[in-house]
Amino acid sequence: MRAPIGSFDNALPAADRLDLLPAPVAEAVKKGGPGTAELIHVDTDPAIADTAAFVAYYGEELMGSSANCVIVLGRRGAGSTPAACLVLSRHRVDVNGAVRKHLGSRKASFAPREFATGETGMEYGGITPVGLPAGWPLLVDPAVADAPWVLVGSGARRGKLILPGREVAALPHAETVPGLGLAP
Repeated sequence: MRAPIGSFDNALPAADRLDLLPAPVAEAVKKGGPGTAELIHVDTDPAIADTAAFVAYYGEELMGSSANCVIVLGRRGAGSTPAACLVLSRHRVDVNGAVRKHLGSRKASFAPREFATGETGMEYGGITPVGLPAGWPLLVDPAVADAPWVLVGSGARRGKLILPGREVAALPHAETVPGLGLAP
């Protein structure tokens, strides 16, 4: 199968690669539903999973369609609200503006690594919007939702997922948040 973006040698429907996906991602793919209909898995080298190294190896043109999923915590009083944020890789998440306001938090920050990996069941550097914990908001920048195809983590450092931007916006608890991604 040929991937719709990039020149990957090893692309298959994600449903055919469940053995390479962490449990929460594999369960979401098996279950099907919004956001998983056109999900493609590309098997890639985990040593170059980080965006800069990845696009340097697999092609600079992928920077325009790569998106990063980061976990944040919004805090108000003693409580905190986790959320996932998905922005194009060339942008940064507006944690103190768009995220804080959208979550109705007094403060917001990136979640500690241990929290992000422990709560999602995914590897750091591979967190994906597919298979997030039930009830977590998924905040999506409009540029991601409008992209023809988006390259995101697979939940593991090995491999990436490719799906249409409109499918990202259809994932459970996804909300498009204008201004979420800030250009450098």
